[in-house]
Amino acid sequence: MLNWDSWSGAAQRLWERAVAIWIAGDWGMVAIAVDALVLFGIGTHIWLRLRERKFTSVSERVWRQWILRPEERRGPVGEILDFVTGEPTIEQTAESFAGLRTIEEAPFTRDLKVMKICVGVAPLLGLFGTVTGMLATFGALATGGGGQKTMGMIAEGISEALITTETGLVIALPGLFFQYQLSRRFERYKAFLSHVETVVTQLQYRKLKGARTSEMHYVAVS
Repeated sequence: MLNWDSWSGAAQRLWERAVAIWIAGDWGMVAIAVDALVLFGIGTHIWLRLRERKFTSVSERVWRQWILRPEERRGPVGEILDFVTGEPTIEQTAESFAGLRTIEEAPFTRDLKVMKICVGVAPLLGLFGTVTGMLATFGALATGGGGQKTMGMIAEGISEALITTETGLVIALPGLFFQYQLSRRFERYKAFLSHVETVVTQLQYRKLKGARTSEMHYVAVS
């Protein structure tokens, strides 16, 4: 069984190796790191915001009851119902839902587009590092006179070319999967809002229809 000293030594060696690889990748690694920070930072922010909506934690039976019983509403779903219910006409209810979509959906759509751009940029940055690494290699071949120094310059150029390419792909592949999962969850949230709008509109239509029927019956009796 490994003790703490063994784990600490292994972690230190791994860190030293990662630093060496980072240095070998030259400045291209900085651009890839910035891209990765933006990509996963925005992705984490989207995930946290979708989690805060808690639209999957409230059953449909419960929030249907909340439409008719405002005093029982609670949490983010209750706040949504507070925002869209209470309008006197169906047209005003539709306007409330349109405003809700602008508030709720637009930031997610924008951030997911930024994530998609970062996913596409990552391998391109790696490819650009490949080009600069190969240029350094060819420059060493053109100016070097052979020997250990020239071979070292060639090895550095090849390392830069390969490391940046690999790092770009390492960032892009999990980033693509992350962005896909967030997009699916966002689509479920949009479907939830659409379903709520349908239910609220139907209930309001029945209420208004019942009111008109009662009014017509009253007039006919009078």
